[in-house]
Amino acid sequence: MAKQQAFGDKLKKKKIEVKPTVKIIKGYKGDDGNTHFLETFVKIDDVTTVDQLEISK
Repeated sequence: MAKQQAFGDKLKKKKIEVKPTVKIIKGYKGDDGNTHFLETFVKIDDVTTVDQLEISK
């Protein structure tokens, strides 16, 4: 049997929405007096909303 679809046709059908991934680093002072850092990666809808993102321990 012949193929009904070509590989290129399959790729055209898939619409993958790409969201940018940003790395958030937050520094805080620990109980021992040293500075510790929290790091996390977050996918966001819009790059302009980076300033409003918060992470916690």
